[in-house]
Amino acid sequence: MRSSSIHLLSLLFFLFCTFFSTSFSVPFLPENNVTLFGDAFFRNNSISLTKELNCLSPPPSSSSSSLSSGIGRAFYVYPIRFLDSSANTTASFSCSFSFKIIPSPSCPFGDGFAFLITSNEGSLSLSDGYMGLPEQASNSQDAFVAVEFDTSFDPSLNDINGNHIGIDINSAVSLASVDVLSRGIDLKSVRDMTAWIEYRDFEKTIWVWVGYSMIRPSSPILVTQIDLSKQFKEFMHVGFSASNGKGSAIHIVDRWRFKTFSGYIPSTMPMNTVEEGDCLICFPGDSSVENDPSNRDSSNKKLLQWALGIGGIAAIIISVLAILVIVFWCLIRRKRPSSQIRRFQGNRVPIRLSLTQIRSATKGFNQNRIIGEGASAIVYEGSLPNCGSVAVKRFSQVKQTNSMQTPFNTEFATMVGCLRHKNLVQLQGWCCEREELVLVYEYMPNGSLDKILHKRSSATKFLTWERRLNIVLGVSSALIYLHEECERQIIHRDVKTCNIMLDAEFNAKLGDFGLAEVYEHNSRTRDATLPAGTMGYLAPEYVYTGVPTVKTDVYSFGVVVLEVASGRRPVEEDGTVITDWVWDLWEKGVLIEAIDPKLLGQFNRVGMERMLIVGLCCVHPNHEKRPMIKEAARMLRGEASLPVLPARKPTVRIQSVLPEESEEILRFGEDLDDTPWSTPRTHFSKN
Repeated sequence: MRSSSIHLLSLLFFLFCTFFSTSFSVPFLPENNVTLFGDAFFRNNSISLTKELNCLSPPPSSSSSSLSSGIGRAFYVYPIRFLDSSANTTASFSCSFSFKIIPSPSCPFGDGFAFLITSNEGSLSLSDGYMGLPEQASNSQDAFVAVEFDTSFDPSLNDINGNHIGIDINSAVSLASVDVLSRGIDLKSVRDMTAWIEYRDFEKTIWVWVGYSMIRPSSPILVTQIDLSKQFKEFMHVGFSASNGKGSAIHIVDRWRFKTFSGYIPSTMPMNTVEEGDCLICFPGDSSVENDPSNRDSSNKKLLQWALGIGGIAAIIISVLAILVIVFWCLIRRKRPSSQIRRFQGNRVPIRLSLTQIRSATKGFNQNRIIGEGASAIVYEGSLPNCGSVAVKRFSQVKQTNSMQTPFNTEFATMVGCLRHKNLVQLQGWCCEREELVLVYEYMPNGSLDKILHKRSSATKFLTWERRLNIVLGVSSALIYLHEECERQIIHRDVKTCNIMLDAEFNAKLGDFGLAEVYEHNSRTRDATLPAGTMGYLAPEYVYTGVPTVKTDVYSFGVVVLEVASGRRPVEEDGTVITDWVWDLWEKGVLIEAIDPKLLGQFNRVGMERMLIVGLCCVHPNHEKRPMIKEAARMLRGEASLPVLPARKPTVRIQSVLPEESEEILRFGEDLDDTPWSTPRTHFSKN
């Protein structure tokens, strides 16, 4: 049943990918979200901040001068909160937009334009020059912050040249600026360009990126330290301003996204990930962004032409898909009459990506971007438009066979149902092209629990007692979901600190489903196989029977709990096994000595002892004595009483059901009894 289900899942999924991968978003048209001032006007679902002028014509008379001020502004219709005085916090923000500057044939370039944050958009005069910015803010109530894209050289403003980007604070004279020509960017190139602007309040720094594509460059073009909390009011207006001065140009802005963040944001956290609701002027069908990996939608017109041209084929495909869905539903219905196909949770659905997009995201699978390596895959840090940083898992290139039991297929089939849980690493996309098999996951800024706990000594200080408890509770929540709440029961089979990722707030997310097994709930048919997983985390009965159950996951979870509490590895370099070591301390009545000394005594003693006891319960050699994962979580939270542990580690005899040659593998060169009955107390010990 499991094999046929995986085949059917994969077939359904690939049909969906191949024929129905086009998705549509509701357009955020500028006229719905933006208020215009001066010369600004809407132009083909974008904003033109200025109008084209003819410098060869005589200047307009005073009676008509109001028709064109040479200055235009556009602001988001609602003010945005930047300052919370009650909590004494200042918002960080991330912004991106595309732009183009088109000159008039008979005129020099205009002044340029600026991204603008101001406390009072009504205080800006339409007679001001300097890209529509005041030469100096008249008072503190009219404060503004601007990132200028200057195409006019004005020595009175200390401009470095007529092609630069600067940061302005309450003045048209830039606090910092950069010659963009020296960085390979020409604002006067009449090409489509994209800018990204970020401010992190914790670091008091502004970053600016500019590029000719929709993919953000790896290096910013301008970085400036500035404390904007002194400039921000509680509510500010965000928008753009431009002026033509003595020249003329059309300053066009579109695909504008803006998002604020509150609280501490580590420097490793990607801020350029925006949701659809953060899109202030975005729309499908723009030919200039058809190749943007974030915009996979062709225009409605092209879709209509496509549909009319091959309507017959589409009808056949839909019919076949409908039949497959019905068959799939019936298979599930036969096993579980009351079950319903699980609806997707959350707003994101994994999408198919091209190999070109994947290579671009990882800089051609650059070795410097490797953040993890396993037996079957290498993980790269990448960046995708509108997704920010991602973890790109590239599986080893192997010869394709008819077998579905490969790490990629297993993980792919498990995640195809779009598992959605706050403590599971979320799949965002995939790529199956040529010989490349790639899965794209959300990026975890703090990496794996293993690296924080054992390899990054400088970061271990952030693993406070409270965070450690929250981590093990997060992992337990993920396992409860997999074991009891999924449409089908999923045995992870590889629960370990390497596969537990930490987000920016050190919340745990379980990942890597390459060894997962999927069963119908209450299924009693489970085949014995060679044990798969990592030594030190494997339950003794699983080592000898090869049959995974929820209790084998509970054992691995127990090892993780002991590892988090003690700071020790499952198997130390001297061969000491953490489970044996903690059992010995329990036997001696000094369990508290197992606590990680790096905590420096800063922990809840009762809570920490409870964590260690729960860990021992979960690694009980007798699987029948282990709690279910939900019960273990209740004990960790203090909601259930702790069981009475034996005075010393129990000895349990387990009979192997593996073939004789498999047991030879499991002996690892040790002199075990000739009988297949044995309990591997120190399976990895050198003693």
